[in-house]
Amino acid sequence: QYGIVLDAGSSHTAMFVYKWPADKENDTGVVSEHSMCDVEGPGISSYSSNPPAAGISLEQCLNQALRDVPKEKHMDTPLYLGATAGMRLLNIADPQVSDAVLRAVAGTLKTYPFDFRGAKILSGEEEGVFGWITANYLLENFIKRGWLGEWIQPHRKTLGAMDFGGASTQITFETRDTIENPRNEVMLKLYGQAYKVYTHSFLCYGRDQVLKRLFSKLLQAESYQATVPNPCWPMGYNKSLSLSSIYDSPCTEKERPSLVLNTTVTLVGTGNGNLCALHVSKLFNFTTCSFSHCSFDGIFQPKVSGNFIAFSAFFYTVDFIQTVMERPVHLPSDLKDAAETICATSWSELLQKAPKLEKRLPDYCAVSTFVYLLTTRGYNFNNHSFPNIAFQKKAGETSIGWALGYMLNLTNMIPAEKPSSHKSILYNYWVILILLFVVTTLTSLVTAVCLLQRSKSSAI
Repeated sequence: QYGIVLDAGSSHTAMFVYKWPADKENDTGVVSEHSMCDVEGPGISSYSSNPPAAGISLEQCLNQALRDVPKEKHMDTPLYLGATAGMRLLNIADPQVSDAVLRAVAGTLKTYPFDFRGAKILSGEEEGVFGWITANYLLENFIKRGWLGEWIQPHRKTLGAMDFGGASTQITFETRDTIENPRNEVMLKLYGQAYKVYTHSFLCYGRDQVLKRLFSKLLQAESYQATVPNPCWPMGYNKSLSLSSIYDSPCTEKERPSLVLNTTVTLVGTGNGNLCALHVSKLFNFTTCSFSHCSFDGIFQPKVSGNFIAFSAFFYTVDFIQTVMERPVHLPSDLKDAAETICATSWSELLQKAPKLEKRLPDYCAVSTFVYLLTTRGYNFNNHSFPNIAFQKKAGETSIGWALGYMLNLTNMIPAEKPSSHKSILYNYWVILILLFVVTTLTSLVTAVCLLQRSKSSAI
């Protein structure tokens, strides 16, 4: 059987086609990624001035789904669209426009022969928890198949999940500590096991919004002059930006200057890692806290514990450091040193190292610095706990993100109760195989005895 989820992120949309054995019992099949498709163009929230175009943008990938899912299965294949922080921001800025975009998207999805089950905006907490479910499901931390086809609960510790998108970032992990803010606590019952999970989603702390907020801070510091030094861009790189491209978001609107928004400013790269870190740290509030522990911005967080998996832009940032900059990332100091090295590398040298990444290349200094500050000063990972973070994009052949957890939840494929111990069809196969083995062994024995008797009689 098949299922389709469209992950409508702030910067782009990805379509995932999942498959699982049709003979699943108790609605529990082992689900894997069958195929995926990246929608061309920006995220659906970018179509606020032309909502119908948001729906049209999905057609190429939906047409691929028609080919990827066997035709006879189309009608029974659930189709979901979940929108995340980009649409959450649009919904804050203009609820009517965000509704119009969702209606346009739903209108397109309904024209396809799949079992369309809705397009909605996920809350930050849903996004965090479904990402956590996906990671632990794929790594078989909840339940796994034994070699006889039986379900085994491995009683492993679950893995924390850290997601870093275009407009928000999420941290989710199981904890035994008291969760002092009930808004951060999620109680789950999966396969008969109870889990107490801490989760928080930081809106405006995704990659693209962090950069807008950083530019706003830089312009403020230089009183919105026509030319502004940017210590987070490499030497030799400069670019002109309109104020509207920085202040078109609820994340920056409080800092919007009284200037005309079509005014253009030129940011000039100065490649200064220490100064960049100083400006990036101003994006966080590390001082306010009305709980016993906080991450930042007055948000309660228990102490991080156990292993973590960090995906999306966390993975891409660390992968850039390891592959392009050829630097290891084992400790917080490795991340800090790598960020400083990126910041100190000239634009021409960066282009030489990674010409295919030209579009995002100028921002790796700021983003690496942000990831360092977020994980260490924000989430409080230290030399002892930081090595427990695995920066990964996939588990096996399946992408890690909220989409699979979302589908598993909506199709009830993770039951609250423990599944029965054997999968009947697999069990039946084993019974048949054992019977065949017994019959074959008996036949061989009878044949051997007959041959032995025949050889004895011929010898007499």
